[in-house]
Amino acid sequence: MKTPCSCRSCGSSRLQPFLDLGIQPLANNLLRPGDAFDQEPRFPLIVAACQDCWMVQITETIPPTALFEDYIYFSSFSDAMLRHAKDAVEKHIHTCHLGAGSFAVEIASNDGYLLKNFVTAGIPCLGVEPAKNIAVVAEKAGVPTLCEFFGKDTAAMVRSSHGPADLILGNNVFAHAPDINDFIGGMAHLLKKDGRVVVEFPYLGDFIENLEFDTVYHEHVFYFSVTALQPAFARHGLEIFDAEKIAIHGGSLRLSAGHAGQHPVTPGLTALISEEKAAGMTTLAYYEEFAQKVGTLKTQLRELIARLKSEGKTLAAYGASAKGSTLLNYFGIGSESLDFVVDRSTYKQGRLTPGTHLEIADPALLLTRKPDYTLLLTWNFAAEILRQQETYTAAGGKFIVPLPTPRIV
Repeated sequence: MKTPCSCRSCGSSRLQPFLDLGIQPLANNLLRPGDAFDQEPRFPLIVAACQDCWMVQITETIPPTALFEDYIYFSSFSDAMLRHAKDAVEKHIHTCHLGAGSFAVEIASNDGYLLKNFVTAGIPCLGVEPAKNIAVVAEKAGVPTLCEFFGKDTAAMVRSSHGPADLILGNNVFAHAPDINDFIGGMAHLLKKDGRVVVEFPYLGDFIENLEFDTVYHEHVFYFSVTALQPAFARHGLEIFDAEKIAIHGGSLRLSAGHAGQHPVTPGLTALISEEKAAGMTTLAYYEEFAQKVGTLKTQLRELIARLKSEGKTLAAYGASAKGSTLLNYFGIGSESLDFVVDRSTYKQGRLTPGTHLEIADPALLLTRKPDYTLLLTWNFAAEILRQQETYTAAGGKFIVPLPTPRIV
């Protein structure tokens, strides 16, 4: 573990912390009953802004091998993610004019949930996935997968064996790569002269506006704005030419880049950069105000749960997610308030939540235990989960959506 004394992107020493979420466990390190809780690794979780390039980042670096070589998040368990991936691939095929002679690469391809759409369309593709257990699942599903972390060396290996890529995709991985210059440099090396890089990530603007502090955990090293990413891409000969706001994960950005001068810059990108400046993304006050609002939210949610418990109500939680780990540990909500947590992923069931050590069970437990209220930790999939749990709500169960303001639905 290292604490950077300089910005990971531009190298500036002017990093200013603005949000301290305390000493937190690794958000996807789900223990098993019988594990030694006192040996659970915990690290500071602090968010800072670079006052030169305005890249927002956490201050601690956990080695990626400790986080991703054996991973428990499988994208295919989310119907919303599957739909999103299918729609995105259809758009990319059309926009990039991809066919049987093309080559698409996805970085952090998970269980093949997205690339399987390229396979079905007959478009050559390759996934680069560091988690061995997940790469095996993708291969079994018929998705060609290279089990490696992505960077310049891996990019050179792929280019040597497969040729340059027409399209490089990175969905919800970019923020996970602590060496951002190695990551972008790898994409630049692998990309064909007129090819496109398309990356999706939770957007800093939505993060701030909707108080999405719980998307901060040790896997998420960065919280991106276009303003901060422009110089990072330019450093490696790449130019951002488009950015599109999308709804997935509570508000994300789909950003497109290519080799400098290869693609016309869209008016939408220019407008978004102006919007970021007007919002205050290049001022410390913007981030300090966010931190104050997070403190208010903590008080509000704790008071709501305390009131319900004082009324004799029973509570559970839905979603053994990484964001749920951050929220529960920072807000100090555990077994004194919640009886159990449910999650649809069979890989998580039977384990315990990080730090709070709550039992993770099948969502069917909501119908047998019938808690009066269920705290929705995976609020980014609220619509999907509420549809799935109509039997629970029809029987009188209620969900608590924790942010940006706690509300009961």
